[in-house]
Amino acid sequence: MIKNKNTEKEVVLVAIDIAKSKHDVLIERLNRQRKKFVIRNRRSDFLEFSKYLKDLKIPCSIGIKPTADYHHNLAYFLKTEGFEVKWMSSIAVARTREALHNSWDKNDSKDAQVILHLMKNGITQYYYDPVIEENNDLQELAKTHFQISLRKTRLQHSLLNHYLPLYFPEAEKFLCSHRAHWFGKLLLRFPTPALVLELDKEEFIKQGTLILRTKKTKDTLLGDFYECARESIGVPIALDSQAISMFRLILSEHLELAQKRLDLEKKAHETLIQNPSYKILRSLPGVGPIIALTILAEAGDLRRFGHERQFLKFCGLDLATQQSGAFWSYLEKTGTSLGG
Repeated sequence: MIKNKNTEKEVVLVAIDIAKSKHDVLIERLNRQRKKFVIRNRRSDFLEFSKYLKDLKIPCSIGIKPTADYHHNLAYFLKTEGFEVKWMSSIAVARTREALHNSWDKNDSKDAQVILHLMKNGITQYYYDPVIEENNDLQELAKTHFQISLRKTRLQHSLLNHYLPLYFPEAEKFLCSHRAHWFGKLLLRFPTPALVLELDKEEFIKQGTLILRTKKTKDTLLGDFYECARESIGVPIALDSQAISMFRLILSEHLELAQKRLDLEKKAHETLIQNPSYKILRSLPGVGPIIALTILAEAGDLRRFGHERQFLKFCGLDLATQQSGAFWSYLEKTGTSLGG
């Protein structure tokens, strides 16, 4: 943290508001002299910016407010150049901007001023660079799992809101989280009631059991599925139509994404199995490989937090006790101590 008062050695405060193609920079010395300029998101500007700061011959503390992934390149460059880089909470910047300027507007020059204000008051956090801290692989694994999950969810919504209501509305009741995989494989083979009813009930159950490839009997479930097909109100379409082809295309992609997600979950477990923090996280009820991976990917080495409050602050979940003046007056009058 940086404190202006009682500072024995001058420090240059550098506030940077990040954007996709350019970054707004605001620099202030102890004599309150300020300088504004813009650096573009390219190497030549980075080198020129680094040279400018080094030519000041004064230690620099740089505050950056992360924006998507656009800040990573500049932050990595500055840290490898030997500069101190501080991380600014987006929530803190937004709330402080509203308090200082009484406005919700997004203005880059204002944000740079707000970042500088937070730095002067020591409201900063350590910037944890994933590449330098050798945590980048975990982050990419977690982000890839997240993106695949998003794609799978979109396709599942398409199935639930378009294809099934049109062609086989009764089949939706068989879909739940622990049945999604086998349900998709069954629908891929029998996407319409007409395809189900091409077989008699016994033959359908036999073929359905082979598709599911499970030791557990699903005769009752498959029998119920067959009866739903018999009573279905689904729109009848030709079995060789483009509509059925598109339905199967979406089902195939949904199954592929489901398998990829399972593979990534297995890879996450294999990658972290020897990590002590991973073992501790997995011992908590409800924490599986992906939740543990996400925590470790974003936070890095949990041992760098000396107290749980530091981790809560890092997550943006600062907890505070709110008491009114009347509460403290009551303590004084009754002689009550918070220490018990």
